[in-house]
This record gives sequence, C-alpha cells and structure tokens, in this order.
Amino acid sequence: MYTMQSWTCIFLIICSMQSVCHCCDWIRHHYGHLSAEYLSLLDQMGGNITEQDAPVFFPESLYRPIDDAKFEDQVRFRNETIYQITKLFDGNMKSVTWDKKKLDHFLNILERQFENLNSCVSPAKIPERRLKRYFKNLNRMVLRKMNYSALAWELIRKETKHHLERLDIFQAKIH
Repeated sequence: MYTMQSWTCIFLIICSMQSVCHCCDWIRHHYGHLSAEYLSLLDQMGGNITEQDAPVFFPESLYRPIDDAKFEDQVRFRNETIYQITKLFDGNMKSVTWDKKKLDHFLNILERQFENLNSCVSPAKIPERRLKRYFKNLNRMVLRKMNYSALAWELIRKETKHHLERLDIFQAKIH
C-alpha cells in the first residue's frame, strides 16, 4: 500500500520524466529550426563578418567535455551560453549599423530559445563559472575597452556566430 508521501514521490518522478520528454521533443523539433533562423539573421543584419580576431580566445576547452556529458548538462550549457550571449547584446548599441528589425528578431529568437531551454533544466545547479567568466572577459576586453564601437560589435557578432555554430555541432550529436 502506498502512503501519501509515496504517491507524492511517484508524482514528482512522473512530472520530471514528462518535463524531460517535453524538453527532448522541443529540442528535437524546434531548436534546430530556430537556430538556423537566428544564424541566418546574424548574417543578414550586418555586412560581412569581420576577419579580425577578438582579443579573447574562443573557449573550445569548455565545449569538449560537454560533447560527452549527460543530456541535462548539455542542455544547461546550451542554455547558459545563450543567456550569456543575450546579456552581451544588452549593452550600449548606439554605434551599431545593423538592420534594427533583423537585430530585434535575432534577439527575440535567442530569448525564446533561452526560455524554452530554461524550462528543461533544474535551477538547483550552478552554471559553468568558466563560461560566465569568458563572456565577462569578452564584454570587458571587446565592448568596454573598445568603447562599444562599431568594430567592437562586429567582433561580438563574429564570436556570437562562432558560439551558436558550435552549439549546433553539439546539437547534432544529441540525435
């Protein structure tokens, strides 16, 4: 015979499983489409992506262990990366010459990705500190040091594209 506490535990397990299943379905059926859309907008909203390198190296070492991590850890990493990107774009953008409609649409899709991925992860776990530190350095060394210039934003667009493409590579491995 089950006690009330047992039923509560069973209910929580089922809800958790349904949430993970919903998340899996959402990632499988919607993430790729939205990702392709925001990558396309990132290309369309400005001119050619700059060839210049940012003074902060891309954190490939953060991505490697995630390739083989548990599903929830991969989703959490993807979510935190998208969140950090949206924070970057929350700065002084007066010098940006990009198409404003496409920029707004790009940011709206990123926000939608973040919200959906956020519903898939437990808030109890702490985000990857090294990833947060990387984005903080990117903000400091590119945007602030270059006084939020048009070139600084082009470097941010280039780094953003690199991250979003890298997340797509890792998305392909989930299927």
